[in-house]
Amino acid sequence: MILTAIEEFAAALPQYGAVLGLDFGQKTIGVAVSDVTRAIASPLLLIERKNRDADMAALMKAVASREAVGAVIGLPLQMDGSEGERAEITRKFAERLEAAWDAPIAFWDERLSTAGVERLLIGEADMTRSRRKQVVDKSAAAFILQGALDRLGNLAR
Repeated sequence: MILTAIEEFAAALPQYGAVLGLDFGQKTIGVAVSDVTRAIASPLLLIERKNRDADMAALMKAVASREAVGAVIGLPLQMDGSEGERAEITRKFAERLEAAWDAPIAFWDERLSTAGVERLLIGEADMTRSRRKQVVDKSAAAFILQGALDRLGNLAR
């Protein structure tokens, strides 16, 4: 089920269990995972997009391997907060995920997540461009997921 508010997402989740963070892009899907207590997000893998069926099969493999109980998908909003074409495509991806997997799904504003991660990888990690390309999307997924986890933690208090 796709939930519109993070509060609804929190209520739909079991007490424990890993949550996936997804950065759905044109060429890749960055995947991150939380620990079962949902305190920390970690980059997991990068799915090179091929077609809808192959993409979903790879994602369902990640769901099964981590026994994930829900997912947070980065929603690429415009800087003014409106939704454009990329947001519409991401929502359609979420609908396909919902059809394949009976688990709560929520969106999280991902504005500037990739830019923030790239800045971090350039500055602090001093990564080369080719290495950044390999890790930026799954790191962006972790950035998105950590934001949602932090909010979930605040709601629990």
